[in-house]
Amino acid sequence: MLVLLPPSETKSDGGSGSPLDLDSLSMPQLTAVRDKLVTQLIALAADPDGSRSALGLGKGADAEIARNAALRTSATRPALDRYTGVLYDALDAPGFTKAQRAKAEARLGIGSALFGVVRAGDPIPAYRLSGGSKLPGLPTLQSLWKQVLPEALREEAAGELTVDLRSGTYQGLGRIPGAVTTTVLTERPDGKRTVVSHFNKHHKGLLARALVLSRTEPSDIEGLARLSEKSGLRTEIASPTELLILT
Repeated sequence: MLVLLPPSETKSDGGSGSPLDLDSLSMPQLTAVRDKLVTQLIALAADPDGSRSALGLGKGADAEIARNAALRTSATRPALDRYTGVLYDALDAPGFTKAQRAKAEARLGIGSALFGVVRAGDPIPAYRLSGGSKLPGLPTLQSLWKQVLPEALREEAAGELTVDLRSGTYQGLGRIPGAVTTTVLTERPDGKRTVVSHFNKHHKGLLARALVLSRTEPSDIEGLARLSEKSGLRTEIASPTELLILT
């Protein structure tokens, strides 16, 4: 089973790992695009105003630009520990046992505008690049990644169930045909269902945690729905490839 998480704009600082080694990351088919983007982000960091414009940053974003300038020299930490925010709080990786951590590294991948997708244990630095950003002198991120990421993900999934929890922007960088997607809807008293960002991220984090902690791996959407319900999430199957979680 492959579970794909969205990244987050917020990331932890520092780390104890050696500087970025692209050859050490999972899915080496992505190395050339990763290298191109890293090189361009470092060059862009020399132009703070250009960085703010291209990356959608405000005036107080010097620390974010400095992170990009140091992409090849700053310390790394596992991707699972690098990303922070509502979804990752619900996932609660710091609370994993050693065995659970091993399952997380075997089952979880994380979407990334800079790296395409990384595995949970891949060592990466802090950076700033969003899925909708457009870097000067390069095609769109979607154009770059769609050439290599879909095939790399198909090989990574190896025919097993893929649960794609990425947002639409990151799914657009590289899709896996047949992957199960999850929609989190908040049900109002009048029965109307809407997407609420906070609950969407929180409940996807809870589902990801359930998939990590499970002793067994579901092989289809029915098994996924049963596991989700067992973990306390109110669940419906909307289609053969879409699971609903209701809050």
